[in-house]
This record gives sequence, structure tokens and C-alpha cells, in this order.
Amino acid sequence: MGMDISTMIMTTSIGTPMPTESGGGQGDDLALLGLLQLVSPALPIGAFAFSQGLESAFELGWVTDEASLGDWLEGVLDDGLTRCELPVLARLQSAWAEGDHDALVAWDRWLAANRETAELAAEDRRLGASLTRLLNSLGLTPDEPGLPTEAGYVTVFAWAARVRGIAPRQALLGFAWAWLENQLAVACKALPLGHTAAQRLVERLRPALVHAVDEALSLGDDELGPALPGLALASAQHETQYSRLFRS
Repeated sequence: MGMDISTMIMTTSIGTPMPTESGGGQGDDLALLGLLQLVSPALPIGAFAFSQGLESAFELGWVTDEASLGDWLEGVLDDGLTRCELPVLARLQSAWAEGDHDALVAWDRWLAANRETAELAAEDRRLGASLTRLLNSLGLTPDEPGLPTEAGYVTVFAWAARVRGIAPRQALLGFAWAWLENQLAVACKALPLGHTAAQRLVERLRPALVHAVDEALSLGDDELGPALPGLALASAQHETQYSRLFRS
């Protein structure tokens, strides 16, 4: 867990060849299609059922329109994904490449320890279990070193990216993109937010996703850890919210 992330990325992308279904340009094309499959809203893992506290942020009046939603999402990206899921995803993908089961278990547990509410913890484990079942049905579940027990979503996503031959940076961009699409889908259902407004937010946040990946790949282990008290409070509130569209 102490290895510098830039060294790990170099090892993953250069020192240990990524598996591909075919060589050359076709292999790159298949990796891209594999990434699109992995981040598609149509992927049957149930991600659409969770709001990650956003539904309560609407109910509490913290997020009320396009502008405030953009501010909320930028805050979650800057203080959450950039310092939690994204850098750990890179570390997990490297651990899969190295066959380092101890690192897989350690980072999976680190992520679990940073889920501040029962709702967020349940989402992580349920999505992880759903993605594991899907990969198993496709013949893509790892044998060695094997998934940690009840592996979370990020850990399983890292394996799927690895087996599809997706480079770490692209895996992080895809993960961040899937998060943004999910949050905008929540807003379109519950705020409500119009689809044109959602696309304006995509334009606003696309550069922020790239910056988040850049920063995530530069962080050392001792710089990791989310700081999202507002999201934690909203998620806790959502567990007992009277009227809900999304799971808790």
C-alpha cells in the first residue's frame, strides 16, 4: 500500500502487459468498447436505484436548481471521488495486475471504512455483488488471486477494467463519467432537472472530471480520504426520509 501511485500506474501499463482480446488497434478498440459497456447506464447492476444522498439534498433544500446542483456535484467530485474512489481504483487495478491479494483486501476494506452511512455501505456492497454476478455470467470472474469476500463495487470494477484491457487512466475517467451520469439521472427524476439542463452540466463538469483524474493519480497514500460531511448527513437523512424514489 505504500508504493507511489505514479510507479504503480507505470508498472500496470508498461511493466505488466494489460490483457487484451486481440492485438494492435483491434485490441484498443475492444478495450474502448469494454469500457463503454462497463460504464453504460444499461449495465444491469442496479446503480440507477441509488441517489448517494442527493435525493435528501433536494428534500432539505440544499440543492434546488441547475446551478446549485452543479456546485454540489463539483464539491462531491473534488472532496470525494478525487480523494477516495478514483485513486483507490488505480491502486486496485495495479494490485490486480500484480496479483497482490493483500493489497486488494486492504484497499477494499479501506473503502468500506470510508462509507459513512449504512446506505452508502449497502450501495457499495450490493453493486459489487451485482457486478460480480454479471461478470460470472460472462465468464470473467477472476480465479487468482480472487475477489475479496463481499468485495465492493470499486474493487470489482477494477477487475473488470483489468480483464477488458482498459488502461488505468481511462478506467478512472470512465468511473467518474458513470458517477456523473448516475447523479444527473437522479436529478432528472427527482429535482426535476430537464435533460437540456443536464447536458449543460455535463459541459460544465467534463473538464472537472479530467482534472479530478489528474489529481487522483498524483496523490500519495497519506493524502487520501474523503471529506464530505454534507453528503454523509444527507445520506443518513435519506435512510428515514418519508417519501423516496431511491433505495436506502
